[in-house]
Amino acid sequence: MHVAALTVELHLPASHSLKDKRAVLTPILEGCRRRFGAAAAEVEWQDRWQRAGLGFSAVSSSAQHVTSMLDAIERFVWSFPEIEVVECRRDWMETEEP
Repeated sequence: MHVAALTVELHLPASHSLKDKRAVLTPILEGCRRRFGAAAAEVEWQDRWQRAGLGFSAVSSSAQHVTSMLDAIERFVWSFPEIEVVECRRDWMETEEP
């Protein structure tokens, strides 16, 4: 089993309220859940208007599948013109083979 998490730090320059921020983040998170079947959530800076930390996770029997899934999620996030991606980080979880 292969498990990885993708953390994306965002800057939302046009956001002037938490409502504006949620309007931008919701399509990103829901789109990743629907299109890729990934777990997705806002994990940092929930109380900041122009900053967000998103977390995504993928699980598969193949490391290549997890990598391609996280690549696709990252491209999807970058496709939103109203955000600036500050940082992307991937963390792999080690699992024991049966």
